[in-house]
Amino acid sequence: MVISIGRRLTLISIGALLLFFFAIYAPGQTFLAHPVPANEPSTHSPAIVIGFVGGFIAHDNPVHSEVQLAARLRKEYPTGVVVETFESYRGERAHQKILKLLDTDRNGTLTAIEKRNARIIIYGHSWGGSESIDLARALQKEGVPVLLTVQVDSVSKYDRNDRLIPANVAQAVNFYQPDGIVHGVHDIRAADPARTKIIGNFRFDYAKSSLNCAGYPWYDRFLVKAHTQIECDPVVWARVESLIREKLPQTSPGGESQ
Repeated sequence: MVISIGRRLTLISIGALLLFFFAIYAPGQTFLAHPVPANEPSTHSPAIVIGFVGGFIAHDNPVHSEVQLAARLRKEYPTGVVVETFESYRGERAHQKILKLLDTDRNGTLTAIEKRNARIIIYGHSWGGSESIDLARALQKEGVPVLLTVQVDSVSKYDRNDRLIPANVAQAVNFYQPDGIVHGVHDIRAADPARTKIIGNFRFDYAKSSLNCAGYPWYDRFLVKAHTQIECDPVVWARVESLIREKLPQTSPGGESQ
C-alpha cells in the first residue's frame, strides 16, 4: 500500500511538471514572469525636434524658414515625432515641453531609462541659434542627451556662449555668413571632442546674392541684408533639413513613422 501511494504521488508530480512545461513552450504562447498591465505607459518617448526663430519673431510666423521647416516635418511625421517652434526668448518653455514628453510614466521625474531613450534635435537662427545651445546646456545639467544641434548665423545673447557645444550633444553643425552689422559665430567647438562631433562650420557669402527674401520686413532686407538672406536661403535650409531627417525614423508610404 505504501509503495502504491508513493508511485501515485510520483506520477502526479511528473504530470504536473509536464503541464507546466507545456504551458511555457506551447506553440504561439509566451510566458511572462511579470505580466505588464494593459495600461502601463510606453517607455519610448517620441523623437523631439525643437526650432527657435530669431529676434522677436513670432514662433508661428510662416514667412520664416524655421517655421516652414517645422511645418514640413509635421506633415511627413504625423506620429512618432513631435515638432515645435519657439521664440528665441522661450527657451525655458521649450525645456519644460521636452521634460514633459520624456516623462513617459508621468510621475514628474525622469528615470535613467527615460533620459537614455531621449531623441532630441534642436535648431535655430540668429538669437534662436544661441538659444539652441542654451537649451542643450540646460538638458546637460539633467543628464539628457541631444542628438544634434544646428545653428544658422547664430548670434550670442547677452553674456551667453554659443560657441562651446556641451558634451551631451552628439553632433553639432554651424552655418554662418561674415558680413554686415549682424553676423553669426564662425567657429563652434566641442567642450569634449571625444563625445561631440562637430560636423562643420560652413560659410556662406551673400555679397553678390540675388535673394530677395520676399515677405520679410524691409528693414531686415536692407539693414541686416546678409543675416536675413542666410535665413531665407533654400540651399542652407535644405542642408539643415537633410541633417535633421537623418536623425528621424523612416516613414512608410502612408506617412507613418517606423
